[in-house]
This record gives sequence, C-alpha cells and structure tokens, in this order.
Amino acid sequence: MDQEVERKIVGILKILSKGKEPLGASLISRRLKDFGIDLSERAVRYHLRIMDERGLTEGHGKEGRIITEKGLEELDNALVSDKVGLVSAKIDTFSYLTSLDLERKTGNVVTNVSLLNKDDFRKALKAMRDVFEAKLCMSDLVAVVPENERLGEVEVPPGKVGFGTICSVTLNGVLVRAGIPIDSKFGAILQMEDFRPLRFTELITYEGSSLDPLEIFIKSRMTSVREAALTGSGKVLAGFREVSAAALERVNEVVEGLEQIGIYGVLVVGRPSQPVLEMPVGMDRVGIVVIGGLNPLALLEEAGIETESRAMSTMMDFGKLKSFWEL
Repeated sequence: MDQEVERKIVGILKILSKGKEPLGASLISRRLKDFGIDLSERAVRYHLRIMDERGLTEGHGKEGRIITEKGLEELDNALVSDKVGLVSAKIDTFSYLTSLDLERKTGNVVTNVSLLNKDDFRKALKAMRDVFEAKLCMSDLVAVVPENERLGEVEVPPGKVGFGTICSVTLNGVLVRAGIPIDSKFGAILQMEDFRPLRFTELITYEGSSLDPLEIFIKSRMTSVREAALTGSGKVLAGFREVSAAALERVNEVVEGLEQIGIYGVLVVGRPSQPVLEMPVGMDRVGIVVIGGLNPLALLEEAGIETESRAMSTMMDFGKLKSFWEL
C-alpha cells in the first residue's frame, strides 16, 4: 500500500485508539489536523471503508467506527520509522505536564504503571522490600489500585493489581518548571559497586529508540537488582541527562528539594564539561545520573514474578501517593 495512504490510516487508527466510543468521519477529519493530515470528511469515509475491509475498524451504524484488536495490532507495528524518537518526544510531553510544586508538595508527577497478577501481589510486595530499602528507585512513594479501577489514565484489568512508581522523568519536569532545559540522553544498565555507581555497561539512546530502553532491559533480564540491593554490587536501571553548566547551582537546589519530599533518585550530578561515570558530556554541560523508577519491577522479573510494566505511563497527583512501607 502507498506509504502516504498508510500514514493516513495510521493517523485514523491513533484517533480511534484513544477512546472506546464510536467516532464519525466528521470528528475524525477534524482531529486528523492535529497529526498534520488534512482529509475531508468524504476522504475519511473512503479510508474507513478500506480499513473495514482489512478488519482494522468496525462500523457501528450512524455512531461511527471503533478500532478492532487487529487495528490495535496494526497501530503497534506500523511505520516504525515514525516511531524512532518517540520515547524522546514522550519525555518532552510528560516533562511539560509535570506540575509538582516542591514547597507545597502538590501537583502531578510522572508515573510508571505496572500490572501484577492479583494472586502474586503480596509475594511481589515482599520481594520488592529489598530494593526500596536500598533506595534503588526514585522514591518509596507508590500507588496501588485494585482491578477494574484506574491508576491515572490506565484502567486495571480484572485479575490484576495496578502498581505505580514515580518515574525519573519527574526530575525533567521539575527542572523545566524551574526554567532549566534538560536533555535526556539514554536509558542504561548501571553497574553498582559497594552501593556506589561505577559505570554504564549497556545503553540505548532515547532519540534512536521506538521503545523505552528500561522496558527492554527488564524483559531481557539484563539486571541484577536484587543482588545490588542485598550486596551493593550488581546491575540496575538508570538514565543519563545533561543540563547547562550555568544552571548547576539551581539544579543542586532542585535535587535537594526533591530529596526533602521523598524523591531521592538522583545518583550523580557532575561537574561542568567533565565526564560522568566514564561518559563524556558536552562543553559547558553537566551530566546527571538518575536511578530508574522501574527497578522494583526489574527485581520481580528476576524473581520470576510476571509483570507488565510501562514507563512514563500516566500522571498522578503527588498527594495521592503513599509510602511503600504502609502497604
């Protein structure tokens, strides 16, 4: 199929995937403009007929169309070239949406969402104690939501428990609110020795990836988070950021402010133009190493406890989070 037609179909699928109610051609036509696609209502109907024939959409009379399971699968697989840099763009979006006020301790934070089998949940909590105790995560503030309820914008399916952890992109958002631009470079495997970060052993750049690097590392079982939590030596999830050296003093103030409200995941703030953990930084730039918010879930995968985790999944009200130790 012609690539331009395919792009239009993917745009329509994206719109249909965002809701459960049927949508008509007129509304789809208006929303396509957000994707830079200018299609008349008549042209949308033409493309919808093609999509019906391919089983990607399903008609509901005058109410419009809904996306099918096949359509969702197509959306997940189509046009991988469009997805390169998707993670980087998502980081920028969630950074902008972060509204955490450090003084008032109010506002929204970026949250990872993990789905655990309900029958495994108490076992999972027991296993995660080690990583929270070692502080190999962004914070011990979490969210727990039972089946059929919502964790932010994520609906927890039957038989599952939703478990939310603070995402490291929250740091990006707080810095942006403080007027400090921040560049997210890569997600990585970080080797720890004696509870101190030593070096990066694997990395995936955000700009060059269509999937979140930490999700890839978790499912590939490339971590040894439990070992790092118990002995101080092991491989954990982390990320690397850069900021302007001119903002270094303010960055340190923000990091201290985050620690005061229980967000302690910044491991290293470097010096101007100096390498951080053997990783070079740009001239007049400062490197920042931040721990991965999904480390508790990486530990569960290591232990053979099934998880379904999504980094940067939703926004949560900071005031609704509770201490892991109160669960």
